[in-house]
Parts: sequence; structure tokens; C-alpha cells
Amino acid sequence: MKAISDVIKNKPNLYYGKGVTEEEIDSAEKDLNLFFNKEYKDYLLQYGLISYDNHELTGLCNSQRLNVVYVTKEEGKNNPQIPTDYYVIEQANIDGIVIWQNFNGEVFRTFPDTPPVRIADSLSEYIESI
Repeated sequence: MKAISDVIKNKPNLYYGKGVTEEEIDSAEKDLNLFFNKEYKDYLLQYGLISYDNHELTGLCNSQRLNVVYVTKEEGKNNPQIPTDYYVIEQANIDGIVIWQNFNGEVFRTFPDTPPVRIADSLSEYIESI
């Protein structure tokens, strides 16, 4: 598996934030009462959040619509079929599609009021596929 930074740096039209601290990640995990996958933590530490080619991935930032804590809480309310240890990595803003990840690194897609369907084994694989 490629390092998350190697996958991200090759994306066209890449914009990214400022990496965050371990303390900020710990605080977000406590707020959500879950643990992020190591790869997602590496992504947060290096980039904070990213956007590229019409995709905006969640992260830790001041913008509610891109903040993983806020978005995960809101989407969790909207879809009770989501396990409590999943967090949002992307809101597609098309047909209510939401992309989630779990602690094991697996990536899932949901539509409104539907159970999650696994679409990738890791964040890197997901990013490479889009």
C-alpha cells in the first residue's frame, strides 16, 4: 500500500490545509467517542484537510462543512444505520452520498437511510480510485 502522502501529492488541482497536532486529533476522537484509522491520522497530521478535482475530504479545520467532527455528528443523526465507530471522510453533495471510514481503515458509501456498502480497503485506495 502506498503512503497516503504519495497518493495525495499526485492529485490534480490539489489544495490542502495546515497539518494538525496529535492533541487536536485526540480531542476530535474524544469528541466523537471513536478512534481514527492510522492512515487518516497521518493525513490529518500532514494536511489537515484536502480538496482536489471536485472532491473535498473532511479534516480538522474551522469550517463546519469540512470538519470531520461536525459532519460525522450531523450525518450520524441523518442515518441511524451507520455504526457509531464510523466517521465521514467525504460528503459528495450528490444524491446524499456520504463516504465513511472505520478504525480498520475500510471505506464505505451510503445513500440516505441505507446501510453502508464497502467500496475500498483504505483511504489511499479510495483516493486513488477517484
